[in-house]
Amino acid sequence: MTPQRRVILDELGRLHEHPTVRELFGRVRRRLPRISLGTVYRNLELFSQRGLVRTVELGTSERRYDGETHNHYHVRCIRCGRIENAPVERLGGLEERLAKASGYEIVGHRLEFEGICPACQSARRE
Repeated sequence: MTPQRRVILDELGRLHEHPTVRELFGRVRRRLPRISLGTVYRNLELFSQRGLVRTVELGTSERRYDGETHNHYHVRCIRCGRIENAPVERLGGLEERLAKASGYEIVGHRLEFEGICPACQSARRE
């Protein structure tokens, strides 16, 4: 793996929120000043195709990226757009129950919770 790819994965892994490509680019550029936005974007797409990162497209116009590739849910702030992993267990048996009830072959699901993040709550109080 190239040094650029390692830095991109490392920076994504340090974040609890799920950045856009531009947000991650800003962090990576602090360590690799000569890297381009296109390089970060192309590598994120490659990592996504290889299952090293997850592309998150929930309720926002911009793709976001998640270093956690296991199945989990997300919570999104309706004010600032921040997306984080939801600290709850997955609903067991949901896909199987839906398959039985609908006749569909269920291949996965996404669940997004919406709310107002602590930072936006504080800003609203001030």
